[in-house]
Amino acid sequence: MAATVALAHDYATQRGGAERVALLLAEAFPGAPMHTTLYDPAGTFPGFADLDLRTSALNRVGALRRHHRLALPLLAPAVGRQRVDADVLVTSSTGWAHGYRGARRTVVYCHAPARWLYQTDRYLGPGGGRAAHRARRGLARGAVATFGPALRRWDVAAAHRADRYLANSTVTRRAVQEAYGIEAEVLPPPPAMLPDGEMTAVPGVEPGFLLCVARLLPYKNVDVVVAAALATGRELVVVGDGPERDRLAATTVRGPGTPGRVHLLGRVDDARLRWLYAHADVLVAASYEDYGLSPLEAGAFGRPSVVLRDGGYLDTVVEGRTGIFFDAPSAPLVADAIEAAAAHPWDDDAIKQHVAAFGAERFVRRLREVVEDVWDAGGPVSAAHGGGRR
Repeated sequence: MAATVALAHDYATQRGGAERVALLLAEAFPGAPMHTTLYDPAGTFPGFADLDLRTSALNRVGALRRHHRLALPLLAPAVGRQRVDADVLVTSSTGWAHGYRGARRTVVYCHAPARWLYQTDRYLGPGGGRAAHRARRGLARGAVATFGPALRRWDVAAAHRADRYLANSTVTRRAVQEAYGIEAEVLPPPPAMLPDGEMTAVPGVEPGFLLCVARLLPYKNVDVVVAAALATGRELVVVGDGPERDRLAATTVRGPGTPGRVHLLGRVDDARLRWLYAHADVLVAASYEDYGLSPLEAGAFGRPSVVLRDGGYLDTVVEGRTGIFFDAPSAPLVADAIEAAAAHPWDDDAIKQHVAAFGAERFVRRLREVVEDVWDAGGPVSAAHGGGRR
């Protein structure tokens, strides 16, 4: 008999790579319910509205839906109170969804062990910004200091209850090994933003610009990209929103038509994002990423990338074929790499062929195989998992 499958994702409150993967899990297992702590329809992708989404009690608090960082110390208990009724649970986890209990087997697809627990300074960033943002960041830092040790113990125990761990990149595989002592299989996710689909032009933006697609968080280093673009005199379009937006806006004030103009578009729909990828000269990314998704999305449109020589970009960018690396998130280094990319003779077809190796069919097929393997292994749940329903 085929196993019943349930899904889980940390919180559906943002528009990012992890959320796109969560939606891909739903495509891989049609009709499976998805458990999550918080759901903000206005803040995330419309596709979540089509799912059987089962939220926690925290979802009743509007402030937590809009600012999930305020809920950080509450998420582990909320996950613990939500029970899953399924043979196999497949989780999309950046630190919480792997803690759901009740399924007979659990497969964890890990985007990264919880950054706020293990990379607190990088995740929360330095001080500054608006008073409200400083206050939320201060609360999050206080939560880490107070609850961090207990939550790390919860996190490790949750990881060890899983039957199989998958990682989105070699960087994440190393992080999983360091945090949990678990060997994970690398299964890179596919780019979700592909050329097939509607395109809508963005008013005021002409083809031939630099493109940066990132949530506006400190570790994304969008300020470095902005400074590099202004230094080169090239037009930059930034797609994404977050707590750094006001600070970035203050650094980009230039008159209309001035060389080096920066467009902070915030969130855009998929039709506009497709148009931006198709009409950009190059994607620029200076963030510390566990997986380099945006270069694959740009590459699907034949666009090269200028990226930090670090983390997940090392898995998804081939120097000289699909992109140019720079060695540190420094505006002069980024500016030099942008100029190098402008002078490089790119082969659009070669870039697209590289992206094709990361296709969705490969991802879905392997994910289903893993679920089948875990279920077909049969027998009692291992002693490490405590036996029976967990």
